[in-house]
Amino acid sequence: MSEFTKTPGWLDWYAGPSKPRFQVPAGAVDAHCHVFGPGAEFPYAPERKYTPCDASKHQLYALRDHLGFARNVVVQATCHGADNRAMVDALVHSGGKARGVATVKRSVSDEELQAMHDAGVRGVRFNFVKRLVDFTPKDELMEIAARIHQLGWHVVIYFEAVDLPELWDFFTALPTTVVVDHMGRPDVSKPVDGPEFELFLKFMRQHPNVWSKVSCPERLSVTGPKALNGEQNAYTDVIPFARRVVEEFPDRVLWGTDWPHPNLKDHMPDDGLLVDFIPHIATTPELQKKLLVDNPMRLYWPEEVTVED
Repeated sequence: MSEFTKTPGWLDWYAGPSKPRFQVPAGAVDAHCHVFGPGAEFPYAPERKYTPCDASKHQLYALRDHLGFARNVVVQATCHGADNRAMVDALVHSGGKARGVATVKRSVSDEELQAMHDAGVRGVRFNFVKRLVDFTPKDELMEIAARIHQLGWHVVIYFEAVDLPELWDFFTALPTTVVVDHMGRPDVSKPVDGPEFELFLKFMRQHPNVWSKVSCPERLSVTGPKALNGEQNAYTDVIPFARRVVEEFPDRVLWGTDWPHPNLKDHMPDDGLLVDFIPHIATTPELQKKLLVDNPMRLYWPEEVTVED
């Protein structure tokens, strides 16, 4: 009997994903994914807001190979809190094919940060989605940002579009590269040229250190259709938003599967069909290579990037 019981109604990740029709370019990086436990080996945090299914490093890397990716960026899941052991273990066993984004507290030591750096961690995540995490004082986050800046790390921020105005001053004071998860979760039922999304674009225009992941259409979509049953035109309501970001900021965008898709409520997407979403938002081979290869390599494996690239 497992020590952990999944949250009622939890949707497990999609077993047996299709083979993508879209062939990602050589060296492509899945720049946003997670590992969960397994709970028996890496217990979930006592303060967690949800209990997921297990999703191991072996299952993640099998999916990577199936989808045609070369590398992963493993982002610390909120169900593990600031205990980064499962994520770091995934990096250590990746053969150099994974980098990580950690969650840390003010109490983290310089030695612990250096050990994570040696394992492949290159960023920390600050989560402002109130239903997922408890509030952390901004002065604590700024102190962490200053410390990790010395290691050359960046900050990943997760927030919802309606909260950008109140968070603007804090975000723009961060000393690092700043990567926004999932375009700041825009409400795609509103106009792509409306004031809410325009504020996000202004945020990126005015601050060249800000990047965006154009990922998670399955979270943002209101009208679908869903990435299931061979659907080749999934999440059409999200496409104008993601394409806008990719085309305006081609050198500051990343993409990831978000496997194993925590906290989805109404469906679990076929990851192969999620890959087939990419050419709808990055419509040329040049944009696809920047999104999937050049940009994540520059951010996470800069030591492998030559000037000629």
